[in-house]
Amino acid sequence: MAAVATTKPFAPFEWAMAKRYLSGHKNGFVSVIAILAFIGITLGVMALIVVMSVLNGFHTTLTSKILGLNGHMIVRPLGRDFTDYLEVTQRVKQVPGVRLAIPMVEGQVLVSSPSAANGIYVRGMREDDLRSLKEVSSKIVYGSLDGFDERPGIVIGIRLANALNVTAGDTVSLISPRGVSTPFGMKPRIKPYRVKAVFEIGMVTYDTTIAFMPLTEAQKFFNVRNAAHVLEVMVDNPDNIDDFRGPLTQAAGNDMAMTDWRKRNSDFYDALAAESVMFFIIVSLAMLLASLNIVSSMVMLVKENGMEPRSGSGRTPGLVHPL
Repeated sequence: MAAVATTKPFAPFEWAMAKRYLSGHKNGFVSVIAILAFIGITLGVMALIVVMSVLNGFHTTLTSKILGLNGHMIVRPLGRDFTDYLEVTQRVKQVPGVRLAIPMVEGQVLVSSPSAANGIYVRGMREDDLRSLKEVSSKIVYGSLDGFDERPGIVIGIRLANALNVTAGDTVSLISPRGVSTPFGMKPRIKPYRVKAVFEIGMVTYDTTIAFMPLTEAQKFFNVRNAAHVLEVMVDNPDNIDDFRGPLTQAAGNDMAMTDWRKRNSDFYDALAAESVMFFIIVSLAMLLASLNIVSSMVMLVKENGMEPRSGSGRTPGLVHPL
């Protein structure tokens, strides 16, 4: 196989031009300005590349973690209980481009152990759906998801486990203010659960405040028997989520409200967008300053060469000798 010819960064003509205008001249100050401007614009371009790469990497990492755990489109019923969630789930899964459709029961509770207590957000889902969330199922550090649907239990993040001083196999209590109504008022619902597994996603928010339990058990605990709260839909290309709104509405029904992932996480992405624009403007100003230095040095160099006397003549350009 013939060797592939490599292309050098600069052609010989470009090196010759750079050497001519950066080499020493009669007025050495011009060359110093040109060299400093060349270094300045090099550092400016390098800073721009580094800053934009870091911001894009952070944006990609944050997006992958958020979209790996949350649905790209949230579907919920309007003015009725979501009792037909199984039928809606099957219809939504038939939409081209839909990767997952997860019915879910969710709510805020207080979790306590003998040593501490913390407020968390519980999500009830089926075992197969939880395993499909690779950000959770592939990052189990203690315990296992085997038999998740068979017995009541809970899966928590590692930071929450450390705060409660528990691990897989220990028991914690969930306390919900929406309990049983009695003649003396609303009685909180308190129920112990065994910690089945501990996961570590890598984001403090999720590892501290998110927990999972079986869907049927969550329906009992939150008193929504035979119903779900929302249907989380994941698609192949979340950046084009607007293209799925029409087909999903047709599949789920016109009495469904839909919220995409950009609206649910608007605070994160608005801050990232503003930060990216400001960094780009700041670094671009540095590059513009270095470019102006190069232009000014080149203008001074041309003026200097234009004022030098021609060889072999005693005249200076621009001066008229008397007859």
